[in-house]
Amino acid sequence: MVRRLVALYAGLWLYGFSMAVMVRAGLGLDPWDVFHQGVTGHVPLSFGVVTALTGLVVLLAWIPLRQRPGLGTVSNVVVIAVSVDVGLWMLPSWESLPVRVGAMGAAVVLNAVATVLYIGAGMGPGPRDGLMTGLVRRTGLSVRLVRTAIEVVVLSTGWLLGGSVGIGTLVYAFGIGPLIQVLIPVADRWLPGFGEARADEPEPVPSTA
Repeated sequence: MVRRLVALYAGLWLYGFSMAVMVRAGLGLDPWDVFHQGVTGHVPLSFGVVTALTGLVVLLAWIPLRQRPGLGTVSNVVVIAVSVDVGLWMLPSWESLPVRVGAMGAAVVLNAVATVLYIGAGMGPGPRDGLMTGLVRRTGLSVRLVRTAIEVVVLSTGWLLGGSVGIGTLVYAFGIGPLIQVLIPVADRWLPGFGEARADEPEPVPSTA
C-alpha cells in the first residue's frame, strides 16, 4: 500500500508539473489542456483552479454512468491542480526555440512517466479517464472512438476559446501512447494498476466502430 500511495502522489504531482512545462514551452498543449487554457483566458482563475473545476464537472457526468470514484480520482483533481500552478509559478517563459522544443519533448516524456505511475497505483482513474471508460461501458462503442470523440470536442472548444494548439499538440497525440506502452512493463513489475485495468476492460463489441 505504501508503494502504491507513493506512486499515486508522485505520479499526480509529476503530471501537473509536466503540464506546466508544456504551457511554458508554448508550442501547443494536449487536448484537455487546450481547453483549460482557453477557459483560463476568460475567467479570473488560475490554470490549476480551472483544471480542478473541470475535473469536478466531469465527475458529475460519472453519476448517470454509474462510475465510482476512488482515492486516486479525488487526489487527481486536487494534486494536479496544485502542482500545475506551482510549476507555472516556478518556471520562466522561455524565448529560445531550441529550449522550448526540448522542454516540450521533456514534458511529453514526463507526462508518460507520471501517467504510468498514477494508473499503476490502481487507486481509481482520473475524472477524464473515468468519463471515457464509463461511456465505453454504457454505449458499447470502442475505446478508440469514444476517446477520439471526447478529445476532438474538448480540443475544438479549447481552440475556439483561445487555447494553444500547435506542434506540441501533435507530438503529444502521437507520442504519449507509445511512450506509455513502453513503460507499462516496468510498472507491471511492482504496481498492480495495469493488471487490474486489463481485468476490468470492457468486452469489445465487434458490430461497432
